[in-house]
Amino acid sequence: MKRAELLAAIARDAGISKAEADKALRSFTFHVTRAMKRGGRVSLVGFGVFTVVDRKARTVRNPQTGKEIKVPASRQPKFRPGLHFKRAVR
Repeated sequence: MKRAELLAAIARDAGISKAEADKALRSFTFHVTRAMKRGGRVSLVGFGVFTVVDRKARTVRNPQTGKEIKVPASRQPKFRPGLHFKRAVR
């Protein structure tokens, strides 16, 4: 499903215009992103949890050359699906 298809579905289900659905989707993504930037988590019961994971610096090996490469520490977004979401997908 592409963004336009998602917006049309949201607008149809909520009985609002596509422009209003677009505003709602933009607001949702903005606030989830802002919470994640701050290191927080966003929990949507039944759907899932968006969190931030801190990854330590590590050394890896290039399989083609065998040369060691240092990978710096980083913060990665993570999504853990909720039970209802998992069951629906199965």
